[in-house]
Amino acid sequence: MNAELIAVGSELLLGQIANTNAQFLSQQLAELGINVYFHTVVGDNVQRLEQAVKIAQTRADLIIFTGGLGPTKDDVTKETIARLLQRELVLDEEALRSIEAYYARTKRTMTENNKKQALVLNGSVVLKNEYGMAPGMALTVDGMTYMLLPGPPKEMKPMFIRYGRPFLLGKLHQHERIESRVLRFFGIGESQLETEIEDLIENQSNPTIAPLAGDGEVTLRLTAKHASVTEAKKLLDETERAIAGRVGQYLYGYNEDTLFMKVMEQLQKQGKTIAAAESLTGGRFTAELTAIPGASQTVKGGVVCYTNEVKERVLSIPSALLETDGAVSEQCAKLLAEHVRTLCQADIGISFTGVAGPDPLEGKRAGTVYIGVALAGQETEVHALTLAGDRETIRTRTIKYGCFAVLKQLAAAL
Repeated sequence: MNAELIAVGSELLLGQIANTNAQFLSQQLAELGINVYFHTVVGDNVQRLEQAVKIAQTRADLIIFTGGLGPTKDDVTKETIARLLQRELVLDEEALRSIEAYYARTKRTMTENNKKQALVLNGSVVLKNEYGMAPGMALTVDGMTYMLLPGPPKEMKPMFIRYGRPFLLGKLHQHERIESRVLRFFGIGESQLETEIEDLIENQSNPTIAPLAGDGEVTLRLTAKHASVTEAKKLLDETERAIAGRVGQYLYGYNEDTLFMKVMEQLQKQGKTIAAAESLTGGRFTAELTAIPGASQTVKGGVVCYTNEVKERVLSIPSALLETDGAVSEQCAKLLAEHVRTLCQADIGISFTGVAGPDPLEGKRAGTVYIGVALAGQETEVHALTLAGDRETIRTRTIKYGCFAVLKQLAAAL
């Protein structure tokens, strides 16, 4: 099956809400081995919806609609599909009873237009709505399968899992699974990563390899298709080993992992604690770590040393050093990391000092950054960076580089 998803609702086009339904359905359909080639969003307009359906009919054999099943005049999905398929809308008595029971239970007056929600396409399989009022429906006409689902995610998701998914499984002659795995890299650019594995990408078939650049990071999505989940995962394992053999030193995690989560995981695994001295990052590194459950076991504390006065008074940075080397310097980053580790009695001290911009500081241009990492019993490392981008980008990339530096040093300590 090749599928197209059509989300109906002007609020989506206006940017008032995000189309999370499409993401959910694409993931679900991938698990069933159904290809999703197009996502379409159309407003609450009959003519434009008709046009979108006619286009989808030329390139898919499964069309799933979300939204437009409610009681108001701008809810036009099932009426439009009924007209295009020349199908009558009929009253589903069970859905009507459920709607009436809801109004009775909540002691509210049921208006006449609410009965519209109980109308379904004649001959369709009705998909019960156990978290709302409007039922969904599914039917196949001339080899084309149509599925209509409500727009609110809290109604759509359970309806699809309980009723829509089994309906589609019954339509599939062969249940082929699609398994995906995202490899997350840091410290290597998209172009360099692609160059290192260019031959693997050019010769891809199953699994496929898709690079994607993020905010200072690069990911590779590996996708394998096989009737057996076990075999699909074996294909992913083989491809991952081939990639790791080339660029494994930059690989830090999988799927929904973040650098901060991996740092927290390694700190907990090794029973180590951390403290941070933050100048240009203004406490963002500590904030990211403490947002993760269990942070109290590993994060000792931190100092936002934005001014030289705080660097001197709180973290004992010599005024002579600030006058000669400057706050934006390798030596200052080294002492900040060491002193915050001692001050907070932590196993690891990390420091961030630099120029976020847009203006230069101490004769150094924006993007000049120094990160110090001090581990008990090890030589303090200072990482000098030259970053590009606006103020926000530089600050974000700085704390991510800090995470990566901590991960590497923790790995070396094992």
